[in-house]
Amino acid sequence: MREKILLVDDETVNLKLLGELLRGQYDLAFAKSGQAALELAGQGPDLILLDIMMPDLDGLDVCRRLKSDIRTQWIPVVFVTARTDPEDIEEGLAAGAYYYLTKPIVPKTLLAVVMSALDRVVAQKGLRQEISQTMRALTTMHDARYFFRTIPDARNLGQLLANACPDPERVVVGFTEMLVNAVEHGNLGITYDEKGELNERGAWDAEVERRLRLPEYASRRVEVIFERRNDAIRVLIRDQGQGFDWQSYLDFNPARAFDNHGRGIAMATGLCFDDVEYRGKGNEVLVTINLV
Repeated sequence: MREKILLVDDETVNLKLLGELLRGQYDLAFAKSGQAALELAGQGPDLILLDIMMPDLDGLDVCRRLKSDIRTQWIPVVFVTARTDPEDIEEGLAAGAYYYLTKPIVPKTLLAVVMSALDRVVAQKGLRQEISQTMRALTTMHDARYFFRTIPDARNLGQLLANACPDPERVVVGFTEMLVNAVEHGNLGITYDEKGELNERGAWDAEVERRLRLPEYASRRVEVIFERRNDAIRVLIRDQGQGFDWQSYLDFNPARAFDNHGRGIAMATGLCFDDVEYRGKGNEVLVTINLV
């Protein structure tokens, strides 16, 4: 089944251009106003390409409403706009945009961004759908400690930890993002810029596997400590890497608006957990899920 993309722009010529670039690869729906976009978003598109400057309800308001609605908050929104000032980009990211494309559209860039966003959509949807009801006995788990080293193990543990929480679908993506980060950026030392370049070449998976086999990384493990108390669940994630400048990743940063990755921590902080606290040099993070 092909992914569904909702294209929103009050200019027919812009909708036609986007449609020509994407038609044949995806199922497309079109809206020429913000209100129409909100109505069609209820039908569950996998991705929304959204103009900002529209007469009835601008794209910023549309995005804010989508992100405040539990039915649509997980749909990634890509702004496609002529507004390129840093203040405009910051406002768009603050509204909840996932990516930011500027007009005139560069076809290669558009297609790369759409593919990247949809890859993440598919992965996140799979995580939420794979939450097993048979594992809900984990909600009785009070204290546990885990060690792992690979990306598949990170994803499996993310699902297990989510099932120990009251709302697994809310937290599973956040846990998975944090645990994968601990492997790739933490223990394996893949930098932010390196990941962007690896994604462009489709070489990220191969590089992760290569580094896992290197002697300097082979013994590194990620440690996870789970604690349930009366008021909250707290999960400490600690890797053996050199740490990173975590402060700039807690929010969507305009400087990274055009990058093909780098939104996981901000999404986990904003949507998945009640609190995220990085400690020291950044190789240790404590996430909190309130129970009261």
